[in-house]
Amino acid sequence: MLAPKSFRYSVDGGVAILTLDRPDTLNSLTFEVYAELRDTFVALEQEREVKAVVLTGAGRGFCSGGSVHDIIGPLFEMDGPARLRFTRMTGALIGAIRALRKPVVAAVNGIAAGAGAVIALACDLRVMSERAKIAFLFVKVGLAGADMGAAWLLPQVVGLGRATEILMLGEPILAADALAIGLANRVVAPERVLDEARALADRLARGPGFALGMTKEMLSREPTLSLEAALEAEAQAQQICMATDDFREAYQAFVAKREPKFEGR
Repeated sequence: MLAPKSFRYSVDGGVAILTLDRPDTLNSLTFEVYAELRDTFVALEQEREVKAVVLTGAGRGFCSGGSVHDIIGPLFEMDGPARLRFTRMTGALIGAIRALRKPVVAAVNGIAAGAGAVIALACDLRVMSERAKIAFLFVKVGLAGADMGAAWLLPQVVGLGRATEILMLGEPILAADALAIGLANRVVAPERVLDEARALADRLARGPGFALGMTKEMLSREPTLSLEAALEAEAQAQQICMATDDFREAYQAFVAKREPKFEGR
């Protein structure tokens, strides 16, 4: 089993739960947390017992972004190449979340700001507390709103016009508004956030893992393709899925009038 040191990790019923665990700083990120999160999402691909992932935060916040003292301050002491290594590492975390061929559900229990907002955005589904906010506040601190893939991911979720406003103004988005524009998939009472996220993850974990992974891959690839190329990519993806045990199991279960038991292969 994976054993990261900078956040909590557990697996139950095929669902891995990653809990950012710096509640006194609203789960701000350090260089170590960034690196371990990146490495964990890469390693989760090979964890056969894990079928789905929930990412959440301890205490009142989901993730408040990069730590002012542990990251922002030290950045001023770095030269250009060192800063570039850092920004590439933060992007690699987002790339690892998107590349993981398993569903990832964000349980946004409180504020998700800066890098925390992009991490939540990179997850496949987002369950938000009705008291939570998402804030892409990079421009508020003199940085480009385009950070960690936000300018690529956000327009796909909310459209170019809304993404432009969100990234250029940097204003926080309340949970109800996030739901209205499609940035949140569910908004629930604070005490139900983790349970709702876990219920979604459990449902996905019982699903056809190979097909879900293929769906996630196509969703990530197709925005850069023409319609013709997308149709061909989906034709090839679907014929691969038709050769899986899960496809045959779904057919046999239908004929036998029972629930299918998917194995992810």
